[in-house]
Amino acid sequence: MPLLSPSLLWLLAGAMLCSVELFVPTAFVAFMMGLSAFLVAIVAWVLPTAFPLQVVVWLLLSTALVFVSRRFLPHARASKTLDAKDAQTLTEIPAGQTGRVLYEGNSWMARCEDGVEAIAPNQSVYVVRREGNTLIVVPRNLLHS
Repeated sequence: MPLLSPSLLWLLAGAMLCSVELFVPTAFVAFMMGLSAFLVAIVAWVLPTAFPLQVVVWLLLSTALVFVSRRFLPHARASKTLDAKDAQTLTEIPAGQTGRVLYEGNSWMARCEDGVEAIAPNQSVYVVRREGNTLIVVPRNLLHS
């Protein structure tokens, strides 16, 4: 007689996976894998099958539960809010093209929101928004005139 029955093994695996979610947030992946281990424990207890088949059932259930849970959880989004609004041009920003600005101590690609006006180097600019890795800026004198 084996020391651990397959059902007990799946119950232990499920409990460990669910508890991992408490300490290491994995966006419910570990939790869903734990739930599928509990379901496989029930299946192994009711319908004793070969262990490799139980592993395949666990993998399929885990994958299905993760995909189903993604439909009901809100999507994580990176914050696009900007901490500071002031920047300094490092290079000229030609009209309709990109240049470089110093923003929060780092050099960023920047484009003028007004595609017709060029911004000279060493000018103070105002950061309007960010599009990917490019900051959209307007000259400070444009705002204060």
